[in-house]
Amino acid sequence: MNPSAQPPICNYEGSNYQQVFWESGERQYEDQVEAIAIRRLLNQPGEYLLEIGAGAGRNTPRYRTYQRIVLLDYSISQLEQAQARLGQHQRYLYVAGDAYHLPFVAGLFDAATMIRTLHHLAQPQLALQQVRRVLKDGGFFLLEYANKQNLKAILRYWFGRQAWNPFDLAPIEFAELNFDFHPKAIRHWLAENDLQLIRQLTVSHFRLGFLKRTIPLKVLVALDSLAQLTGNWWQLSPSVFALAQAGEMRKSAPVNGFFACPQCEGEQFHELPTHMECLTCGRQWEIRNGIYVFR
Repeated sequence: MNPSAQPPICNYEGSNYQQVFWESGERQYEDQVEAIAIRRLLNQPGEYLLEIGAGAGRNTPRYRTYQRIVLLDYSISQLEQAQARLGQHQRYLYVAGDAYHLPFVAGLFDAATMIRTLHHLAQPQLALQQVRRVLKDGGFFLLEYANKQNLKAILRYWFGRQAWNPFDLAPIEFAELNFDFHPKAIRHWLAENDLQLIRQLTVSHFRLGFLKRTIPLKVLVALDSLAQLTGNWWQLSPSVFALAQAGEMRKSAPVNGFFACPQCEGEQFHELPTHMECLTCGRQWEIRNGIYVFR
């Protein structure tokens, strides 16, 4: 992949997103219903799971059926927060990199997740190509995306309070590097990358301030838990979780190595305490306090 063709990156470096948005932002409802969706969809046993856009590790403990979890995020400071939360445990590996150049060998992972991340990607198809490359044949991919065709957007469009058409298949960038996607487009992108859609859950149906202020949290979560089960029939919620499974491209070819150089795709490294050197192109990649930096 040509590094000069790098798409723009949404960088959370130095951000206190976890504290402001999740811990102090009255997002308990969203957090709990997402936990339900993850538990329903990703409960298969496996060895390696890749969490793309892991941030501060909010969802990481929820992947209980996988032996090792690789947390990948572009922001080093977000991964440092994840380390503080989860510890430098052998179960977790922290990697700074981007979704367009995943620094891993092909066919490594039993599963991958991308939650609250796709909506920051200007070239989602390119990222999905990378997901498929690093997944084993038969591996699972859990994708969450911001739904352009949600009920609120449809009503706003019908009543003339919104210019963009929620039924159009093209993504809408409603703020810089913040995109909503049409469910049909997502399904097409998954299929063209050899990722077969298995199940969909619609999530956060009641993401409205006045509902969260007036209805008890347990009631809202219970109602959303029921509504999620309609996800295979229609997608009208602001958030959709889709579980897909990789096809059979490699015919069970053996996997050698772990990391792959984002610069040249070489798979041989010399690792020292402070950096890794690619033996193919000579590029050195920093290791900073237990975080492998491939950016």
